[in-house]
Amino acid sequence: MPETRSFLSVDEAQAPFFVGIDLGGTNIKVGLVDDLGRTLSWLSIPTVVEKGAEHAAHRMGEAVHQAIREAGLKPDDIAGVGLGSPGGMDIPSGMLTTVINLTGWDNFPICDRVSHHCGMPVTFENDANAAAYGEYWVGSGRDFQSMVLLTLGTGVGCGIIIGDLVVQGAHSHGGEAGHIIIDFDEDARMCGCGQRGHLEAYASATAVVQRAHEILDAGRPSSLSRRIAEGTELTPKLIADEAEAGDALSVEIIADTARYIGIGAVNMMHTIDPDAVLLGGAMTFGGEDSELGRRFLAQVRDVVLRLARPIPAQKTVIDFAILGGDAGYIGAAGVARLEYRKQVRP
Repeated sequence: MPETRSFLSVDEAQAPFFVGIDLGGTNIKVGLVDDLGRTLSWLSIPTVVEKGAEHAAHRMGEAVHQAIREAGLKPDDIAGVGLGSPGGMDIPSGMLTTVINLTGWDNFPICDRVSHHCGMPVTFENDANAAAYGEYWVGSGRDFQSMVLLTLGTGVGCGIIIGDLVVQGAHSHGGEAGHIIIDFDEDARMCGCGQRGHLEAYASATAVVQRAHEILDAGRPSSLSRRIAEGTELTPKLIADEAEAGDALSVEIIADTARYIGIGAVNMMHTIDPDAVLLGGAMTFGGEDSELGRRFLAQVRDVVLRLARPIPAQKTVIDFAILGGDAGYIGAAGVARLEYRKQVRP
């Protein structure tokens, strides 16, 4: 969704109502949605990581109440709050365990503390799982019974939804497709987690930039070198811009990225056999709105057709997610809705 939003009025909305919190390393997005996943209010506040987890939990509680006020509702109108968070976690106990981009927040009972500060029950979920549920509920996955969402950004996130079930796993590590092994050589690329050969080490934005630097340092001619010399930072966006301008190396880097993503998609298809594999996140090279993004998607589909078993290859939908940065808070609200429905309809 665009940053300029139009909101549903209370009169148009369908109760019950849910608030979703999307916790990120830079910003916290909070949105209030109705029972059909339509947004009534939304706000974003800085995370301010250095002030600590308790401070953030307090501000999340305040933001929940602000969203309720802005929607024209009262706290008693809210059936539940959902929180999607990055990092290692113990979902049943509501604990953050280790969080790379939230320094100093390790071993924090975030679910209980946010619940304390907002005065409402909070359902806890991995942020990629929450985003996947958002797409499943009201996004690109709304017509499917099962789907995988791969989020392409600084890392490679993943969420798996099967028949309204968010796959969390026995140890809160379900759906970690960014860490499936696609290269088992001893000199395979190093992932940010400290292990080699993971999908994230090849197909994340971090990996794309690293691969480009290595090729340029080896002397490969490219317009990227001129742009870097002019002071432009090497990013996936710059690579996309130069690919659109016809730079052969940039085109090759994006094609290689599509190959790696296609391999990851096939691994998920052979494991789960979902209706769809959706691609989201900040690094979709323009997505459906650009020729480059559409070509990137076509390249991923080509890899799937070549490598997947015949029936999944033909029947699994490979497409872009559509909710963008709103998937997290919508999905977090959606998992709170799931918990509410379990309680009222056992």
